[in-house]
Amino acid sequence: MRVVIAAAGSRGDVAPYTGLGVELRRAGYDVVLATTDTFAPLVRDTGLEFRGVPGGTRASGGTDGRRELMRTAATFITELGQGFADVVAEGADLLLLSTTTAPLGWHLAEATGIPSLGVYLQPTAPTGDFPPNVTGSRSLGRLANRAAGRFALRMADRVYEQAVAGLRHRLQLPAASATAMRRRQEQANWPVLHGFSTALVPRPTDWRPGLEVVGNWWPSHDAAERLPPDVEDFLGAGPRPVLIGFGSMAAGEGERLSEIAVRALRRAGLRGILQAGSAGLAADGDDVLTIGDVPHTLLFPRLAAVAHHGGAGTSAAALRAGVPAVPVPVTADQPFWAGRLAAIGAATDPIPYRALTAERLAESLDHVVRRQAHSRAAARAARHLMTENGADAVLKAVRQMTEG
Repeated sequence: MRVVIAAAGSRGDVAPYTGLGVELRRAGYDVVLATTDTFAPLVRDTGLEFRGVPGGTRASGGTDGRRELMRTAATFITELGQGFADVVAEGADLLLLSTTTAPLGWHLAEATGIPSLGVYLQPTAPTGDFPPNVTGSRSLGRLANRAAGRFALRMADRVYEQAVAGLRHRLQLPAASATAMRRRQEQANWPVLHGFSTALVPRPTDWRPGLEVVGNWWPSHDAAERLPPDVEDFLGAGPRPVLIGFGSMAAGEGERLSEIAVRALRRAGLRGILQAGSAGLAADGDDVLTIGDVPHTLLFPRLAAVAHHGGAGTSAAALRAGVPAVPVPVTADQPFWAGRLAAIGAATDPIPYRALTAERLAESLDHVVRRQAHSRAAARAARHLMTENGADAVLKAVRQMTEG
């Protein structure tokens, strides 16, 4: 049986599905990970089959603000829709759809009769427990949280409208809006498994049936892989360092962020590792090391703390390692995850990216490293994460759908 996992976005939106795909393959399924060509090496390195989809247009702020962002995102989504139609045409027996690809995959499932399952990395269903993850972490009150959640879904529907019209025309399906299809899935209790921990987001009690929180899916990595020698040498040369990195965020701001990071580290009297990422962080010195991509699962347990952009994957990796964090959220759902980390005590209060200074970062780093409360909270969360098996939950759901 061929299982196609469809995902799109940044590296953090794709990497967790490599681990999920590997677990499904071990269980005997043929697994395809369909995503943009940027991540072809990431997928192929795990031994999974890769199918590419268009991804040349990226959503960005643009010069015209929110309206331009919506227009660029709609173009990107339209390209994805046509690409995923080609992917499914190559053969699939089951579709596993991410948050980004589900509003496209529903139409492909309707046209082909292929069953589908949601595998989301973010909570998107409205709830009174918290506001939409794209609006931050500050609660508006239960009624307002739910209203804001419904509004966020309608805004997302607008981004998909053009893509849905084109896709349904290609598939020779009767016209239906993105909103109508979403509501149809909700009324049918279409199943969605959420790949994050209940340590950060317990399942809301007001969610509809079919929505579950099952625990993280971890990016796949070679069990024989080791940290590079220069990283090992640096780790062994003194007290545990802190890592500072912004993942795929902050492109073009490397010089400014590197200066802030080094000044903060030295002001706090800490050794540090700068992870280059898309920003291109870099610095030299006996107390600072610059690195590229290394598996979080190998590096994070060796650190005193992590200062990061608040992405879902990085937030989870720090918790898994039992390491406290200083979140500096940049955009999208990052303020939400940063707020959740702080709420359970595993991180300092978030520093908004545009308010980041060396002084604020130094103060937060000093606080998180010198005091033990955040470390204890992170360790508690790590123990909680050990009780969850997100990949196994997906495997059970897949078996029920294909063998039941």
